[in-house]
Amino acid sequence: MEIYIKIFEVIFPVFFVIGVGYYIGKKNPKFDTNFITNFAGNIGTPAMIFYTVTTTGITLSIFTDYFMYAVIMIGGFAIIGLILLVFLKKDLSMELPPLILPNTGNMGVPICLFAYGTKGLGVASAIASVIILFHFTLGVFLAKKKFSLDILLKSPPVYAIIISVLFLLFDIKTPLFLENTTFLLTYATIFLVLMSLGIALTRFKFSLKDSILPSLWRVILGPVVAFIVIYNFNLSGFAAGVLLIQSAMPSAILNYLVGSIYSPKKIVDSIASTIVISTLMSLITIPVVVFFALKYFN
Repeated sequence: MEIYIKIFEVIFPVFFVIGVGYYIGKKNPKFDTNFITNFAGNIGTPAMIFYTVTTTGITLSIFTDYFMYAVIMIGGFAIIGLILLVFLKKDLSMELPPLILPNTGNMGVPICLFAYGTKGLGVASAIASVIILFHFTLGVFLAKKKFSLDILLKSPPVYAIIISVLFLLFDIKTPLFLENTTFLLTYATIFLVLMSLGIALTRFKFSLKDSILPSLWRVILGPVVAFIVIYNFNLSGFAAGVLLIQSAMPSAILNYLVGSIYSPKKIVDSIASTIVISTLMSLITIPVVVFFALKYFN
């Protein structure tokens, strides 16, 4: 019974805040989320990366190990995703990102926090860092069909990853004023981006017919791929549980933002559908994955 109470304690706060955002979006369709988007992208997310990597006790070895495990996991996502897209006769490049880039930041980080405490934050952030880098490199390349170094260089989260790794590499102790500042920004960001996710769900037009299989793939086969990685590399403990939980996240909204800039409207609508349906499905699948993570990787 204790584990079921724990699952409720992990899941409820996240989906409650998303629900608050959904209510606000329905109540006020013109609610402006530009501030949240700009704050999260330029200040909040970089602060969260720095705080979770440099102050939670994660070592450089653990960070780099799980950074690489996440890269391998995404490779597995891509292989199975390409097979699905060939089967569905969809665009192999533009519609691949929502299948391989889950919402590890907005949803994954807080769920890992509630599941494993602050020790889970560092590993969750290492995995989220990979997803962020892939968004601004592979994600843009697949949508634009052209690599753009300029976008990567203009991304504040990328610099936060580099600075955080340098702190780990040279074993630099984070000054207390910086730790306290990024602490406040981290938890403010978690609340705002979850609420923003709920608001965004009210604005996306979606088709159940076109997105049911991609969404099922994202939330069901994602954890299967993660388990294969865990099994083959003989991973254990809370860090393996974090990897499993992160793999189960629905498609990230950043896929839509990138797609809306570079992809045709038909593709963008398909991506939006996958984000909405996979997020709704995750209401059922994430508690199951968290159950296995807490039971076998603690």
